Amino acid sequence: MTAGPAPVARRALGDQASARASRHWWDAAADDYQAEHGGFLRDDGFVWCPEGLDEADARLLGEVRGRRVLEIGCGAGQCGRWLTGQGAEVAAFDLSHRQLQHSRRIDEEIGVRLPVVQADAGRIPFAGESFDLACSAFGALPFVADARAVLAEVRRVLRPGGLLVFSVSHPIRWAFPDDPGPRGLTADRSYFDRSPYVEQDENGEPTYVEHHRTLGDWVAAIAGAGLVLTSLLEPEWPVGHDREWGGWSPLRGRLLPGTAIFSCRRGL
Repeated sequence: MTAGPAPVARRALGDQASARASRHWWDAAADDYQAEHGGFLRDDGFVWCPEGLDEADARLLGEVRGRRVLEIGCGAGQCGRWLTGQGAEVAAFDLSHRQLQHSRRIDEEIGVRLPVVQADAGRIPFAGESFDLACSAFGALPFVADARAVLAEVRRVLRPGGLLVFSVSHPIRWAFPDDPGPRGLTADRSYFDRSPYVEQDENGEPTYVEHHRTLGDWVAAIAGAGLVLTSLLEPEWPVGHDREWGGWSPLRGRLLPGTAIFSCRRGL
């Protein structure tokens, strides 16, 4: 969730309204986002979360050389570019045109071309059984109204036995204010309230949305999409890591999980 001057509501929001709000918000916010976080993410780095867990160390995707990989909600393509450097054949997509313009900018600056397309995660524009692996680092899934439908789309494009790994805000964070300081340590709302977080303009039109799901909801969505959950990682805050990112901070990270990383497979 993000803090800002926009009025906030907790109300139901469907697929189209969620996608429209996300596309407009990320198009408007992409420049500031890349300026603030681009150095941490690196132009060709794969960072899973604000805790700084790096795929180069974690190897959650296993060996990627020679594998076809799909990045979901790629932003400026940092993760996909790293995967390309490791010998993977990568395709990536994002809802935001402006984020993809930043991906093209980085391609030109460092001389590594990442194939990207603008697309909605609910309608992935690739043929069935096209990829060995799929990944998403805080891309798309927190912002969609129907996570099960998106996961079913990912299953469709994965080959039998294919692996999907994705990271999202840890669901427990929804019970706490999105504040990196002491205020963010006291729960002030129900973990079981699934009402989406919606920022809206003066006319009540949604301008930003995130959808809350409990851990049980995520497991049910994964299973309902025909995938098998193989692991759930809750990265600890690393010693010496003092960078704040929105509501993530060393103070909170020492006490509460900030990220959940799900690994799941399509059956054979």
